[in-house]
Amino acid sequence: MAEGVDSWGGEELRQALAAGLAWLEHHAEMINALNVYPVPDGDTGTNMSLTMQAALQEIDHSPHDESVEAVAQAVAQGALMGARGNSGVILSQIFRGLARRLRGLVRFDALVLAVAMKEAADTAYKGVIKPVEGTILTVVREVAEVAQKAATERNDLLYMMEQMVAEARRSVAHTPELLPVLAEAGVVDAGGQGLFVILEGMLRYMTGERVELATNLGAAVHLQAPTSEGGWGYDVQFILRGRDLDVEAIREAIAGMGDSGLVVGDPTMVRVHVHSPEPGAPLNYGARLGSLSNIIVENMQDQYEEFIAGRPPAQATAAMGLEMASPIGIVAVAAGEGMIRVLESLGAGAVVHGGQTMNPSTEELLEAVERLDAEEVIILPNNSNVILTAQQAQELSGKRVRIVPTETLPQGVSGLLAFNYQADLEANVQAMDRARKEVRTAELTFAVRPAQVNGLQVAEGQVIGLLDGKLTACGSDLDTVALEVLRQMSVQDEEIITLYVGQGVSLAQAEALVCLIRERYPEQEVELVESGHSHYPYILSAE
Repeated sequence: MAEGVDSWGGEELRQALAAGLAWLEHHAEMINALNVYPVPDGDTGTNMSLTMQAALQEIDHSPHDESVEAVAQAVAQGALMGARGNSGVILSQIFRGLARRLRGLVRFDALVLAVAMKEAADTAYKGVIKPVEGTILTVVREVAEVAQKAATERNDLLYMMEQMVAEARRSVAHTPELLPVLAEAGVVDAGGQGLFVILEGMLRYMTGERVELATNLGAAVHLQAPTSEGGWGYDVQFILRGRDLDVEAIREAIAGMGDSGLVVGDPTMVRVHVHSPEPGAPLNYGARLGSLSNIIVENMQDQYEEFIAGRPPAQATAAMGLEMASPIGIVAVAAGEGMIRVLESLGAGAVVHGGQTMNPSTEELLEAVERLDAEEVIILPNNSNVILTAQQAQELSGKRVRIVPTETLPQGVSGLLAFNYQADLEANVQAMDRARKEVRTAELTFAVRPAQVNGLQVAEGQVIGLLDGKLTACGSDLDTVALEVLRQMSVQDEEIITLYVGQGVSLAQAEALVCLIRERYPEQEVELVESGHSHYPYILSAE
Protein backbone atom coordinates (compact mmCIF):
# COMPACT_ATOMS: atom_id res chain seq x y z
CA MET A 1 0.00 0.00 0.00
CA ALA A 2 1.39 3.41 -0.98
CA GLU A 3 2.39 5.77 1.80
CA GLY A 4 0.61 9.06 2.37
CA VAL A 5 1.78 12.29 0.74
CA ASP A 6 2.12 15.37 2.94
CA SER A 7 2.65 18.02 0.28
CA TRP A 8 3.67 18.73 -3.30
CA GLY A 9 6.02 21.25 -4.86
CA GLY A 10 6.00 22.47 -8.42
CA GLU A 11 7.93 19.52 -9.84
CA GLU A 12 5.53 16.96 -8.36
CA LEU A 13 2.60 18.92 -9.73
CA ARG A 14 4.20 19.04 -13.17
CA GLN A 15 4.90 15.30 -13.21
CA ALA A 16 1.39 14.48 -12.03
CA LEU A 17 -0.16 16.63 -14.75
CA ALA A 18 2.14 15.03 -17.33
CA ALA A 19 0.91 11.61 -16.20
CA GLY A 20 -2.68 12.85 -16.46
CA LEU A 21 -2.00 13.99 -20.02
CA ALA A 22 -0.37 10.67 -20.98
CA TRP A 23 -3.33 8.74 -19.55
CA LEU A 24 -5.73 11.07 -21.38
CA GLU A 25 -3.92 10.57 -24.69
CA HIS A 26 -4.21 6.80 -24.29
CA HIS A 27 -7.95 7.16 -23.89
CA ALA A 28 -8.63 10.03 -26.29
CA GLU A 29 -10.28 7.89 -28.97
CA MET A 30 -12.55 6.20 -26.42
CA ILE A 31 -13.60 9.64 -25.16
CA ASN A 32 -14.10 10.87 -28.74
CA ALA A 33 -16.51 7.97 -29.29
CA LEU A 34 -18.79 9.15 -26.46
CA ASN A 35 -20.88 11.24 -28.83
CA VAL A 36 -24.59 11.50 -28.21
CA TYR A 37 -25.01 11.10 -31.96
CA PRO A 38 -23.17 8.29 -33.79
CA VAL A 39 -21.35 10.71 -36.08
CA PRO A 40 -17.68 10.28 -37.11
CA ASP A 41 -16.49 13.55 -35.61
CA GLY A 42 -16.26 13.12 -31.85
CA ASP A 43 -13.44 15.35 -30.68
CA THR A 44 -13.73 15.87 -26.91
CA GLY A 45 -10.78 13.63 -26.11
CA THR A 46 -8.66 15.26 -28.80
CA ASN A 47 -9.57 18.78 -27.67
CA MET A 48 -8.80 18.08 -24.03
CA SER A 49 -5.49 16.40 -24.96
CA LEU A 50 -4.38 19.33 -27.11
CA THR A 51 -5.37 21.79 -24.39
CA MET A 52 -3.30 19.90 -21.81
CA GLN A 53 -0.38 19.63 -24.23
CA ALA A 54 -0.36 23.41 -24.55
CA ALA A 55 -0.49 23.71 -20.76
CA LEU A 56 2.52 21.44 -20.22
CA GLN A 57 4.48 23.06 -23.04
CA GLU A 58 4.06 26.45 -21.38
CA ILE A 59 5.95 25.11 -18.34
CA ASP A 60 8.90 24.22 -20.57
CA HIS A 61 8.87 27.69 -22.13
CA SER A 62 8.69 29.50 -18.78
CA PRO A 63 11.69 30.57 -16.65
CA HIS A 64 12.87 27.70 -14.45
CA ASP A 65 11.03 27.93 -11.15
CA GLU A 66 9.96 24.86 -9.19
CA SER A 67 7.46 26.65 -6.98
CA VAL A 68 3.84 25.55 -7.15
CA GLU A 69 2.83 29.08 -8.07
CA ALA A 70 5.11 29.16 -11.13
CA VAL A 71 3.98 25.77 -12.43
CA ALA A 72 0.29 26.44 -11.81
CA GLN A 73 0.42 29.86 -13.47
CA ALA A 74 2.24 28.44 -16.51
CA VAL A 75 -0.32 25.64 -16.81
CA ALA A 76 -3.22 28.08 -16.60
CA GLN A 77 -1.69 30.39 -19.22
CA GLY A 78 -0.82 27.55 -21.58
CA ALA A 79 -4.27 26.00 -21.27
CA LEU A 80 -5.95 29.35 -21.84
CA MET A 81 -4.07 30.00 -25.08
CA GLY A 82 -4.25 26.40 -26.27
CA ALA A 83 -7.89 25.71 -25.35
CA ARG A 84 -9.83 23.94 -28.10
CA GLY A 85 -13.54 23.28 -28.15
CA ASN A 86 -15.98 23.67 -25.29
CA SER A 87 -14.35 20.90 -23.26
CA GLY A 88 -10.90 22.45 -23.67
CA VAL A 89 -12.13 25.88 -22.64
CA ILE A 90 -13.80 24.50 -19.52
CA LEU A 91 -10.64 22.54 -18.68
CA SER A 92 -8.62 25.76 -19.02
CA GLN A 93 -10.97 27.46 -16.58
CA ILE A 94 -10.44 24.63 -14.08
CA PHE A 95 -6.68 25.21 -14.29
CA ARG A 96 -7.25 28.94 -13.99
CA GLY A 97 -9.16 28.50 -10.74
CA LEU A 98 -6.50 26.18 -9.34
CA ALA A 99 -3.75 28.64 -10.21
CA ARG A 100 -5.59 31.48 -8.52
CA ARG A 101 -5.62 29.62 -5.19
CA LEU A 102 -2.03 28.40 -5.51
CA ARG A 103 -0.64 31.90 -6.10
CA GLY A 104 2.24 32.78 -3.78
CA LEU A 105 2.91 29.20 -2.69
CA VAL A 106 6.06 27.10 -2.96
CA ARG A 107 4.29 23.91 -1.87
CA PHE A 108 0.72 22.88 -1.00
CA ASP A 109 -1.00 20.24 1.08
CA ALA A 110 -4.44 18.60 0.99
CA LEU A 111 -6.09 21.44 2.88
CA VAL A 112 -4.91 23.95 0.28
CA LEU A 113 -5.84 21.67 -2.63
CA ALA A 114 -9.38 21.34 -1.26
CA VAL A 115 -9.80 25.12 -1.40
CA ALA A 116 -8.18 25.25 -4.85
CA MET A 117 -10.55 22.58 -6.21
CA LYS A 118 -13.54 24.61 -5.00
CA GLU A 119 -12.13 27.65 -6.80
CA ALA A 120 -11.55 25.54 -9.92
CA ALA A 121 -15.16 24.36 -9.98
CA ASP A 122 -16.53 27.86 -9.36
CA THR A 123 -14.35 29.31 -12.13
CA ALA A 124 -15.46 26.62 -14.58
CA TYR A 125 -19.14 27.36 -13.91
CA LYS A 126 -18.60 31.11 -14.36
CA GLY A 127 -16.93 30.51 -17.71
CA VAL A 128 -20.12 29.05 -19.21
CA ILE A 129 -23.04 31.37 -19.94
CA LYS A 130 -25.68 28.68 -19.39
CA PRO A 131 -24.19 25.86 -17.26
CA VAL A 132 -25.76 22.45 -17.86
CA GLU A 133 -25.74 19.71 -15.25
CA GLY A 134 -24.76 16.22 -16.34
CA THR A 135 -21.56 17.52 -17.92
CA ILE A 136 -17.93 18.07 -16.94
CA LEU A 137 -19.18 20.95 -14.78
CA THR A 138 -21.12 18.56 -12.56
CA VAL A 139 -18.12 16.25 -12.30
CA VAL A 140 -15.66 18.96 -11.25
CA ARG A 141 -18.14 20.38 -8.73
CA GLU A 142 -18.81 17.03 -7.11
CA VAL A 143 -15.10 16.16 -7.09
CA ALA A 144 -14.38 19.48 -5.35
CA GLU A 145 -17.02 18.74 -2.72
CA VAL A 146 -15.44 15.35 -1.99
CA ALA A 147 -11.98 16.98 -1.83
CA GLN A 148 -13.22 19.30 0.91
CA LYS A 149 -14.67 16.38 2.84
CA ALA A 150 -11.47 14.34 2.46
CA ALA A 151 -9.35 17.26 3.72
CA THR A 152 -11.31 17.36 6.98
CA GLU A 153 -10.75 13.63 7.44
CA ARG A 154 -7.04 13.45 6.67
CA ASN A 155 -4.43 15.99 5.53
CA ASP A 156 -3.03 13.56 2.96
CA LEU A 157 -2.80 14.31 -0.76
CA LEU A 158 -2.81 10.63 -1.73
CA TYR A 159 -5.92 9.91 0.30
CA MET A 160 -7.60 12.99 -1.18
CA MET A 161 -6.73 12.02 -4.76
CA GLU A 162 -8.09 8.51 -4.22
CA GLN A 163 -11.37 10.00 -3.00
CA MET A 164 -11.48 12.47 -5.90
CA VAL A 165 -10.93 9.76 -8.52
CA ALA A 166 -13.59 7.53 -6.96
CA GLU A 167 -16.04 10.45 -6.95
CA ALA A 168 -15.19 11.37 -10.53
CA ARG A 169 -15.93 7.81 -11.65
CA ARG A 170 -19.25 7.83 -9.78
CA SER A 171 -20.18 11.29 -11.01
CA VAL A 172 -19.48 10.43 -14.66
CA ALA A 173 -21.54 7.25 -14.42
CA HIS A 174 -24.50 9.31 -13.16
CA THR A 175 -24.37 12.05 -15.83
CA PRO A 176 -27.13 10.36 -17.90
CA GLU A 177 -29.48 10.68 -14.93
CA LEU A 178 -29.10 14.45 -15.18
CA LEU A 179 -29.04 14.75 -18.96
CA PRO A 180 -31.72 12.54 -20.61
CA VAL A 181 -30.15 12.81 -24.06
CA LEU A 182 -27.13 10.92 -22.70
CA ALA A 183 -29.35 8.17 -21.31
CA GLU A 184 -31.16 7.71 -24.60
CA ALA A 185 -27.88 7.51 -26.53
CA GLY A 186 -26.40 5.08 -24.01
CA VAL A 187 -23.29 7.16 -23.26
CA VAL A 188 -21.85 9.21 -20.42
CA ASP A 189 -20.67 12.80 -20.77
CA ALA A 190 -17.42 12.89 -22.75
CA GLY A 191 -15.99 15.96 -21.00
CA GLY A 192 -16.66 14.49 -17.58
CA GLN A 193 -15.05 11.25 -18.69
CA GLY A 194 -12.00 13.20 -19.83
CA LEU A 195 -11.64 14.88 -16.45
CA PHE A 196 -11.96 11.50 -14.70
CA VAL A 197 -9.19 10.07 -16.90
CA ILE A 198 -6.88 13.02 -16.12
CA LEU A 199 -7.40 12.61 -12.38
CA GLU A 200 -6.89 8.87 -12.60
CA GLY A 201 -3.61 9.39 -14.47
CA MET A 202 -2.43 11.74 -11.71
CA LEU A 203 -3.34 9.12 -9.10
CA ARG A 204 -1.39 6.46 -10.98
CA TYR A 205 1.64 8.74 -10.85
CA MET A 206 1.23 9.00 -7.09
CA THR A 207 0.97 5.23 -6.59
CA GLY A 208 3.76 4.39 -9.01
CA GLU A 209 1.52 2.61 -11.51
CA ARG A 210 2.30 2.66 -15.21
CA VAL A 211 0.32 5.08 -17.33
CA GLU A 212 -0.99 2.76 -20.01
CA LEU A 213 -4.31 1.72 -21.48
CA ALA A 214 -6.67 0.03 -19.04
CA THR A 215 -8.71 -2.60 -20.87
CA ASN A 216 -11.69 -2.29 -18.54
CA LEU A 217 -11.90 1.49 -18.34
CA GLY A 218 -14.61 1.90 -20.94
CA ALA A 219 -16.70 -0.92 -19.54
CA ALA A 220 -16.48 0.59 -16.08
CA VAL A 221 -18.21 3.83 -16.96
CA HIS A 222 -19.99 3.27 -20.31
CA LEU A 223 -23.73 2.65 -20.05
CA GLN A 224 -25.69 0.11 -22.00
CA ALA A 225 -28.16 1.53 -24.44
CA PRO A 226 -31.83 1.63 -23.32
CA THR A 227 -33.79 43.74 -25.42
CA SER A 228 -35.82 46.04 -23.71
CA GLU A 229 -39.00 47.83 -24.95
CA GLY A 230 -37.20 51.15 -25.03
CA GLY A 231 -34.84 50.12 -27.81
CA TRP A 232 -31.31 48.82 -28.04
CA GLY A 233 -29.92 51.06 -25.31
CA TYR A 234 -26.26 52.03 -24.98
CA ASP A 235 -23.03 50.12 -25.42
CA VAL A 236 -20.91 51.15 -22.41
CA GLN A 237 -17.26 50.22 -22.05
CA PHE A 238 -14.52 51.40 -19.72
CA ILE A 239 -11.41 50.36 -17.83
CA LEU A 240 -11.58 50.71 -14.05
CA ARG A 241 -8.37 51.12 -12.05
CA GLY A 242 -8.21 50.99 -8.28
CA ARG A 243 -7.06 49.05 -5.23
CA ASP A 244 -8.50 45.78 -3.93
CA LEU A 245 -11.20 45.71 -6.58
CA ASP A 246 -13.67 42.87 -6.06
CA VAL A 247 -14.06 41.53 -9.60
CA GLU A 248 -16.88 39.14 -8.68
CA ALA A 249 -18.87 41.85 -6.92
CA ILE A 250 -18.36 44.18 -9.89
CA ARG A 251 -19.47 41.42 -12.28
CA GLU A 252 -22.64 40.87 -10.26
CA ALA A 253 -23.43 44.57 -10.09
CA ILE A 254 -22.84 45.15 -13.81
CA ALA A 255 -25.01 42.13 -14.68
CA GLY A 256 -27.94 43.89 -13.01
CA MET A 257 -27.49 47.02 -15.13
CA GLY A 258 -28.09 45.53 -18.58
CA ASP A 259 -27.31 42.77 -21.05
CA SER A 260 -24.16 41.32 -22.65
CA GLY A 261 -22.16 42.09 -19.53
CA LEU A 262 -18.48 41.26 -19.57
CA VAL A 263 -16.23 41.95 -16.57
CA VAL A 264 -12.65 40.64 -16.53
CA GLY A 265 -9.54 41.70 -14.67
CA ASP A 266 -7.83 41.65 -11.31
CA PRO A 267 -7.85 43.67 -8.06
CA THR A 268 -6.01 46.59 -9.71
CA MET A 269 -7.61 46.82 -13.18
CA VAL A 270 -10.99 45.69 -14.51
CA ARG A 271 -12.36 45.91 -18.06
CA VAL A 272 -16.14 46.44 -18.19
CA HIS A 273 -18.57 46.08 -21.09
CA VAL A 274 -22.36 46.19 -20.85
CA HIS A 275 -25.41 47.05 -22.94
CA SER A 276 -27.46 49.27 -20.67
CA PRO A 277 -30.64 51.34 -21.07
CA GLU A 278 -29.05 53.93 -18.74
CA PRO A 279 -25.39 54.55 -19.57
CA GLY A 280 -24.84 56.66 -16.47
CA ALA A 281 -25.52 53.72 -14.12
CA PRO A 282 -22.41 51.63 -14.88
CA LEU A 283 -20.22 54.74 -15.24
CA ASN A 284 -21.32 56.20 -11.91
CA TYR A 285 -20.88 52.83 -10.25
CA GLY A 286 -17.36 52.45 -11.63
CA ALA A 287 -16.39 56.01 -10.67
CA ARG A 288 -17.26 55.26 -7.06
CA LEU A 289 -14.76 52.39 -7.04
CA GLY A 290 -11.78 54.02 -8.73
CA SER A 291 -10.63 55.93 -11.80
CA LEU A 292 -12.11 55.34 -15.25
CA SER A 293 -10.33 55.43 -18.61
CA ASN A 294 -10.94 54.29 -22.20
CA ILE A 295 -14.61 55.21 -21.81
CA ILE A 296 -16.86 54.36 -24.77
CA VAL A 297 -20.60 55.10 -24.85
CA GLU A 298 -22.51 54.36 -28.07
CA ASN A 299 -26.23 54.76 -28.73
CA MET A 300 -27.16 51.41 -30.27
CA GLN A 301 -30.72 52.49 -31.05
CA ASP A 302 -29.43 55.30 -33.27
CA GLN A 303 -27.03 52.89 -34.94
CA TYR A 304 -29.81 50.42 -35.54
CA GLU A 305 -32.17 53.02 -37.00
CA GLU A 306 -29.42 54.28 -39.31
CA PHE A 307 -28.80 50.75 -40.43
CA ILE A 308 -32.41 49.91 -41.29
CA ALA A 309 -32.95 53.31 -42.96
CA GLY A 310 -31.77 51.93 -46.28
CA ARG A 311 -28.03 51.62 -46.41
CA PRO A 312 -27.13 49.26 -49.28
CA PRO A 313 -26.14 45.71 -48.31
CA ALA A 314 -22.75 44.33 -49.25
CA GLN A 315 -23.93 42.41 -52.32
CA ALA A 316 -25.77 45.47 -53.70
CA THR A 317 -22.68 47.62 -53.18
CA ALA A 318 -20.60 45.08 -55.08
CA ALA A 319 -23.11 44.99 -57.93
CA MET A 320 -22.85 48.77 -58.31
CA GLY A 321 -19.10 48.42 -58.77
CA LEU A 322 -18.31 50.48 -55.67
CA GLU A 323 -15.11 50.02 -53.71
CA MET A 324 -15.97 48.01 -50.59
CA ALA A 325 -13.86 48.88 -47.59
CA SER A 326 -14.66 48.60 -43.93
CA PRO A 327 -12.74 49.32 -40.74
CA ILE A 328 -14.22 46.07 -39.43
CA GLY A 329 -12.31 42.82 -39.89
CA ILE A 330 -13.95 39.39 -40.02
CA VAL A 331 -12.44 36.12 -38.80
CA ALA A 332 -14.22 32.92 -39.81
CA VAL A 333 -13.57 29.27 -39.05
CA ALA A 334 -13.83 26.67 -41.81
CA ALA A 335 -12.27 23.59 -43.36
CA GLY A 336 -12.14 22.61 -47.01
CA GLU A 337 -10.51 24.67 -49.73
CA GLY A 338 -13.81 25.34 -51.47
CA MET A 339 -15.45 26.57 -48.30
CA ILE A 340 -12.49 28.77 -47.44
CA ARG A 341 -12.66 30.38 -50.90
CA VAL A 342 -16.39 31.02 -50.45
CA LEU A 343 -15.89 32.76 -47.10
CA GLU A 344 -12.98 34.84 -48.39
CA SER A 345 -14.95 35.89 -51.45
CA LEU A 346 -17.74 37.10 -49.16
CA GLY A 347 -15.42 39.31 -47.14
CA ALA A 348 -13.75 37.21 -44.45
CA GLY A 349 -10.35 38.81 -43.85
CA ALA A 350 -8.94 35.72 -42.16
CA VAL A 351 -10.14 32.13 -42.25
CA VAL A 352 -8.83 29.91 -39.46
CA HIS A 353 -8.59 26.27 -40.49
CA GLY A 354 -10.86 24.15 -38.30
CA GLY A 355 -14.26 22.70 -37.67
CA GLN A 356 -15.40 19.22 -36.71
CA THR A 357 -12.62 17.17 -35.01
CA MET A 358 -10.12 20.01 -35.48
CA ASN A 359 -11.34 22.90 -33.38
CA PRO A 360 -8.93 25.85 -33.47
CA SER A 361 -7.24 26.95 -30.27
CA THR A 362 -7.75 30.24 -28.46
CA GLU A 363 -4.27 31.25 -29.59
CA GLU A 364 -5.02 30.55 -33.27
CA LEU A 365 -8.18 32.66 -33.17
CA LEU A 366 -6.42 35.42 -31.23
CA GLU A 367 -3.55 35.49 -33.74
CA ALA A 368 -6.04 35.81 -36.60
CA VAL A 369 -7.80 38.70 -34.84
CA GLU A 370 -4.53 40.52 -34.12
CA ARG A 371 -3.21 39.93 -37.65
CA LEU A 372 -6.07 41.84 -39.26
CA ASP A 373 -5.48 45.51 -39.98
CA ALA A 374 -8.61 46.51 -38.09
CA GLU A 375 -9.33 47.61 -34.54
CA GLU A 376 -12.84 46.15 -34.68
CA VAL A 377 -13.27 42.48 -35.48
CA ILE A 378 -16.18 40.06 -35.82
CA ILE A 379 -15.60 36.34 -35.27
CA LEU A 380 -17.77 33.71 -36.97
CA PRO A 381 -17.09 30.38 -35.18
CA ASN A 382 -19.29 28.39 -37.62
CA ASN A 383 -19.36 25.53 -35.11
CA SER A 384 -21.04 25.29 -31.71
CA ASN A 385 -17.89 23.77 -30.26
CA VAL A 386 -15.80 26.82 -31.20
CA ILE A 387 -17.98 29.52 -29.60
CA LEU A 388 -16.44 29.30 -26.11
CA THR A 389 -12.95 29.39 -27.64
CA ALA A 390 -13.92 32.52 -29.57
CA GLN A 391 -15.10 34.09 -26.31
CA GLN A 392 -11.66 33.39 -24.79
CA ALA A 393 -9.97 35.13 -27.73
CA GLN A 394 -12.38 38.05 -27.36
CA GLU A 395 -11.41 38.57 -23.73
CA LEU A 396 -7.68 38.39 -24.48
CA SER A 397 -7.63 40.77 -27.42
CA GLY A 398 -7.01 44.48 -27.01
CA LYS A 399 -9.28 45.14 -29.98
CA ARG A 400 -13.04 45.55 -29.98
CA VAL A 401 -14.10 42.01 -30.79
CA ARG A 402 -17.65 40.77 -31.20
CA ILE A 403 -18.87 37.21 -31.81
CA VAL A 404 -21.78 36.24 -34.01
CA PRO A 405 -22.46 32.73 -32.64
CA THR A 406 -22.80 30.89 -35.94
CA GLU A 407 -23.03 27.14 -35.35
CA THR A 408 -22.82 25.91 -38.95
CA LEU A 409 -21.06 26.90 -42.15
CA PRO A 410 -24.32 27.96 -43.87
CA GLN A 411 -25.03 30.29 -40.93
CA GLY A 412 -21.57 31.81 -41.46
CA VAL A 413 -22.28 32.34 -45.15
CA SER A 414 -25.61 34.00 -44.37
CA GLY A 415 -23.95 36.21 -41.78
CA LEU A 416 -21.34 37.38 -44.28
CA LEU A 417 -24.02 38.14 -46.86
CA ALA A 418 -25.73 40.37 -44.29
CA PHE A 419 -22.56 42.34 -43.57
CA ASN A 420 -22.90 46.02 -44.49
CA TYR A 421 -19.61 47.69 -45.41
CA GLN A 422 -20.99 51.10 -44.52
CA ALA A 423 -22.47 50.18 -41.13
CA ASP A 424 -20.67 50.17 -37.79
CA LEU A 425 -19.67 47.22 -35.64
CA GLU A 426 -22.76 46.82 -33.46
CA ALA A 427 -25.21 47.31 -36.31
CA ASN A 428 -23.39 44.64 -38.31
CA VAL A 429 -23.34 42.22 -35.40
CA GLN A 430 -27.09 42.65 -34.96
CA ALA A 431 -27.78 42.19 -38.67
CA MET A 432 -25.50 39.17 -39.01
CA ASP A 433 -27.02 37.54 -35.94
CA ARG A 434 -30.52 37.97 -37.34
CA ALA A 435 -29.39 36.51 -40.65
CA ARG A 436 -27.82 33.39 -39.15
CA LYS A 437 -31.01 32.68 -37.17
CA GLU A 438 -33.01 32.57 -40.41
CA VAL A 439 -30.96 29.67 -41.80
CA ARG A 440 -31.81 26.02 -41.24
CA THR A 441 -28.98 23.52 -41.66
CA ALA A 442 -28.99 19.77 -42.27
CA GLU A 443 -25.84 17.65 -42.15
CA LEU A 444 -25.64 14.16 -43.64
CA THR A 445 -23.09 11.53 -42.64
CA PHE A 446 -22.74 7.82 -41.81
CA ALA A 447 -23.36 6.31 -38.35
CA VAL A 448 -20.19 4.97 -36.75
CA ARG A 449 -22.10 2.75 -34.31
CA PRO A 450 -25.63 1.56 -33.62
CA ALA A 451 -27.66 3.97 -31.51
CA GLN A 452 -31.12 4.95 -30.41
CA VAL A 453 -31.54 8.72 -30.51
CA ASN A 454 -34.67 10.88 -30.60
CA GLY A 455 -36.78 7.76 -31.06
CA LEU A 456 -34.78 6.63 -34.12
CA GLN A 457 -33.07 3.23 -34.18
CA VAL A 458 -29.87 3.71 -36.14
CA ALA A 459 -27.69 0.89 -37.47
CA GLU A 460 -23.94 1.20 -37.90
CA GLY A 461 -23.13 2.41 -41.43
CA GLN A 462 -26.56 3.92 -42.07
CA VAL A 463 -26.90 7.41 -43.49
CA ILE A 464 -28.09 9.83 -40.80
CA GLY A 465 -29.35 13.39 -41.06
CA LEU A 466 -28.92 16.03 -38.37
CA LEU A 467 -31.30 18.98 -38.65
CA ASP A 468 -30.10 22.05 -36.75
CA GLY A 469 -27.88 19.79 -34.68
CA LYS A 470 -30.49 17.12 -33.85
CA LEU A 471 -30.58 13.66 -35.38
CA THR A 472 -33.94 13.49 -37.15
CA ALA A 473 -33.57 11.04 -40.05
CA CYS A 474 -31.80 7.84 -41.08
CA GLY A 475 -31.88 5.65 -44.17
CA SER A 476 -30.00 3.48 -46.60
CA ASP A 477 -28.72 6.14 -49.02
CA LEU A 478 -27.74 9.80 -49.12
CA ASP A 479 -30.41 10.93 -51.59
CA THR A 480 -33.30 9.45 -49.57
CA VAL A 481 -32.14 11.03 -46.32
CA ALA A 482 -31.42 14.34 -48.04
CA LEU A 483 -34.98 14.54 -49.37
CA GLU A 484 -36.36 13.56 -45.97
CA VAL A 485 -34.52 16.32 -44.09
CA LEU A 486 -35.59 18.84 -46.73
CA ARG A 487 -39.18 17.77 -46.10
CA GLN A 488 -38.63 18.27 -42.37
CA MET A 489 -37.24 21.74 -43.11
CA SER A 490 -40.45 22.71 -44.96
CA VAL A 491 -38.30 24.07 -47.78
CA GLN A 492 -41.39 24.73 -49.87
CA ASP A 493 -41.80 27.81 -47.69
CA GLU A 494 -38.21 28.96 -48.26
CA GLU A 495 -36.59 30.67 -51.24
CA ILE A 496 -33.11 29.19 -51.58
CA ILE A 497 -31.79 25.65 -51.06
CA THR A 498 -28.01 25.26 -51.03
CA LEU A 499 -26.18 21.95 -51.26
CA TYR A 500 -22.61 22.03 -49.94
CA VAL A 501 -20.65 19.05 -51.25
CA GLY A 502 -17.98 17.57 -49.02
CA GLN A 503 -15.31 14.94 -49.42
CA GLY A 504 -16.25 11.46 -50.58
CA VAL A 505 -18.98 12.54 -52.99
CA SER A 506 -18.42 12.99 -56.71
CA LEU A 507 -19.67 16.05 -58.53
CA ALA A 508 -21.88 13.79 -60.69
CA GLN A 509 -23.55 12.38 -57.56
CA ALA A 510 -24.15 15.85 -56.22
CA GLU A 511 -25.59 17.11 -59.51
CA ALA A 512 -27.94 14.14 -59.62
CA LEU A 513 -29.20 15.04 -56.15
CA VAL A 514 -29.67 18.66 -57.25
CA CYS A 515 -31.88 17.40 -60.10
CA LEU A 516 -33.99 15.39 -57.61
CA ILE A 517 -34.38 18.44 -55.38
CA ARG A 518 -35.42 20.64 -58.31
CA GLU A 519 -38.01 18.08 -59.40
CA ARG A 520 -39.41 17.93 -55.87
CA TYR A 521 -39.25 21.72 -55.29
CA PRO A 522 -39.56 23.49 -58.66
CA GLU A 523 -40.40 26.87 -57.10
CA GLN A 524 -37.17 27.06 -55.09
CA GLU A 525 -33.76 28.17 -56.29
CA VAL A 526 -31.21 25.37 -55.79
CA GLU A 527 -27.50 26.14 -55.58
CA LEU A 528 -24.53 23.76 -55.45
CA VAL A 529 -21.24 24.62 -53.72
CA GLU A 530 -18.16 22.37 -53.83
CA SER A 531 -16.92 23.11 -50.32
CA GLY A 532 -14.60 20.17 -49.72
CA HIS A 533 -15.41 19.86 -46.00
CA SER A 534 -14.79 16.57 -44.22
CA HIS A 535 -16.95 14.04 -42.32
CA TYR A 536 -20.25 15.18 -43.86
CA PRO A 537 -20.78 14.26 -47.55
CA TYR A 538 -23.56 16.82 -47.79
CA ILE A 539 -24.57 19.92 -45.85
CA LEU A 540 -27.91 21.42 -46.86
CA SER A 541 -29.28 24.83 -45.97
CA ALA A 542 -32.58 26.59 -46.58
CA GLU A 543 -33.46 30.24 -46.13
